[in-house]
Amino acid sequence: MEPLLPVPGPKLKPGRPRVPDRQALCGVLFVLHTGIQWEYLPQELGFGSGMTCWRRLEAWNRAGVWGQLHVLLLAKLRAAKQLDWSRAVIDSSHVRAARRGPKSGPSPVDRARPGSKHPLVVDGQGTPLAVSLTGGNRNDVTQLIPLLKKIPSVPGMVGRPRRRPGALLGDRGYDHDKYRRLAWAMGIKPVIARRGVPHGTGLGVHRWVVERTIAWLHGFRRLRIRWERRDDIHEAFLGLATCLITHRHVQRLCEES
Repeated sequence: MEPLLPVPGPKLKPGRPRVPDRQALCGVLFVLHTGIQWEYLPQELGFGSGMTCWRRLEAWNRAGVWGQLHVLLLAKLRAAKQLDWSRAVIDSSHVRAARRGPKSGPSPVDRARPGSKHPLVVDGQGTPLAVSLTGGNRNDVTQLIPLLKKIPSVPGMVGRPRRRPGALLGDRGYDHDKYRRLAWAMGIKPVIARRGVPHGTGLGVHRWVVERTIAWLHGFRRLRIRWERRDDIHEAFLGLATCLITHRHVQRLCEES
């Protein structure tokens, strides 16, 4: 990711030397994995202060580093023929928001407390293609089209980059004929469970990959609860976590092939 990082501006005032990007990234990763508060980041680890790491995360997110890195990793998977475009799977998870802020809303579990959702779409093997942040009171189906449009164009093979899966699998929360028509208009076949149909109809055989990826996302403790009032900082953590999960797929699938 080093070539993707923005070049720092000139130092305007004399003082301490700038903390190297690698050390700051390690500090950000430490916060993402452990969920520790920024101000309690141990100075003995040599990552710089929590505020330094926070500023670096905010600057990298503003520069679009995570999105560019995600596309590079997806391109590696596609070049190795390890990106399953035959189908995509969509789902969302709810997290409690410790503070009210943009893209938070009344929790469907407890209306008195704010919450947020992580809508996610993955390929047929569970590789994350796109993730977003919405309020906890937003209906899942309203995020179906925005999430599909958020899937990046992925190069890696001869020909045009690809960004549309062949089919989209979803649970009953996405059962709406309007959104089926919109998916068809994008050239994507909607395979969505209908309300009133008994469980065990077959979609679960393929849908489990998105639930596994959601579990991986929540394996990063900073994402289990939304501590950030600012939505862009939480989205930065989401983008970084998505890159880390995709990198695991690159290591596992590309090495096996």
